[in-house]
Amino acid sequence: MNSSCPKHPSPILFEICRFIGWAISKIAWRIEFHGTENIPPENGKGLLLAPNHQTYIDPGWVTLPVKRKFRYMAWDAAFEWFFVGGLMRRLGAFPVKTAKDKGGKLDAMKKSLKFLREGATLVVFPEGEREFSDGELLPFREGAIRLAMETETPILPVTISGANKIWAQGMKYPRFGKVKIFYHPPLLIPKPDKKNDLHAHLDKFNTQLAAIINSKLDNFAK
Repeated sequence: MNSSCPKHPSPILFEICRFIGWAISKIAWRIEFHGTENIPPENGKGLLLAPNHQTYIDPGWVTLPVKRKFRYMAWDAAFEWFFVGGLMRRLGAFPVKTAKDKGGKLDAMKKSLKFLREGATLVVFPEGEREFSDGELLPFREGAIRLAMETETPILPVTISGANKIWAQGMKYPRFGKVKIFYHPPLLIPKPDKKNDLHAHLDKFNTQLAAIINSKLDNFAK
């Protein structure tokens, strides 16, 4: 399998996909974006977007109003899909194996650290998998917080609300509905003092991140 991705995603292709994605999302899902003033402008430094995860469409949705250079983590099997795999590579996606594959997980972490230090914007879902139709957050993993801490990169919490009724776990096909996306003020994750336990430190900020994202989950979406 050729899972390589270009050094720099095509800006022209990205803008074409952005326009098409925006039009479809407005028509099919009446998408709304709130708090876009919290999105840092392109400044040559890395940024980590950390949204909750409700559908397969989430990576595209959360990047629509963000005018920055992106990299995406994507399920490695998807790179074999007709048309989709090639498009993903040209948009800057890189493959991630299943959570059971420790070697693949380590490789994804190394690539993520590299891209963030080079100034890319990376989308990481702390839950690691899609939510169910009840819209409740799944437990957050340490990856997003740890990446932000190790690279001293701001982490931008993002709330996706309503999409759990569109394509959550257990739904075979997407449905029509209404989606709201909220961008919260960025967070900086400090490194722990030497006397503090690393996992306790990461858990503290994971809890904070989850609370911020949960604060904008509308009742209509649950």
